[in-house]
Amino acid sequence: MALLLNIDTATEHASVCLSKDDNLLGLIESSEQKNHASFVQPAIEKIINESGYSLKDLDAVAVTAGPGSYTGLRVGLASAKGICYALDKPLILKNTLEVMAESIIQFYLLNNQPIDQAAFLLPMIDARRMEVFTAMYSSSLEEVKPPYALILDTIYFEELLSKSPVIFSGTGHLKLKPIISTPNASFCAVQHNASNLAVLANSSFNNKQFADLAYCEPLYVKEFFSVSAKNK
Repeated sequence: MALLLNIDTATEHASVCLSKDDNLLGLIESSEQKNHASFVQPAIEKIINESGYSLKDLDAVAVTAGPGSYTGLRVGLASAKGICYALDKPLILKNTLEVMAESIIQFYLLNNQPIDQAAFLLPMIDARRMEVFTAMYSSSLEEVKPPYALILDTIYFEELLSKSPVIFSGTGHLKLKPIISTPNASFCAVQHNASNLAVLANSSFNNKQFADLAYCEPLYVKEFFSVSAKNK
């Protein structure tokens, strides 16, 4: 039975949870994106203390590795790596968009709504202006198209939507919803959290799919650019 600490700071909504196999032992969430760095460590300490376990009892640490906020990804991965290095625990990295797609599946299950097996899941992360980070998954969470950056317009999804139902979710779908009108497009407002990460992380743990602590990095999708002031 795997005891996992799950950390998600990839988007505006941060969360930490402790899970044992398929059981959620505790969950703490925060919607203050600018405070992710100050949220994570106290949340980890609180959730561990309330569980009756210690960090030494962990079997692994899981974290959303991106895409997402540049700062948020660094915060989450640094926290996860620090614990793994200190306690010699394995690290599990999961794609943020896959975690978001899992949250769609869980939302439909909890609401007793079957998902069309032919449907595609397209979670979207707002990347400012009309750009999003997205990926495509089948209704059984198989990756159809890996994460990429996309400028939204009215015609990009026309061919796909003419053939298949698509469920859009995430902060990015709010940009798409006003410009798409077709029966095959559904919009799911579910908010993912670390409990969705825990489901995927447990499977990775059982399959011994661990990251290299020394060399693993966040998945940014796009390079980070910093604008420096010109010398006068």
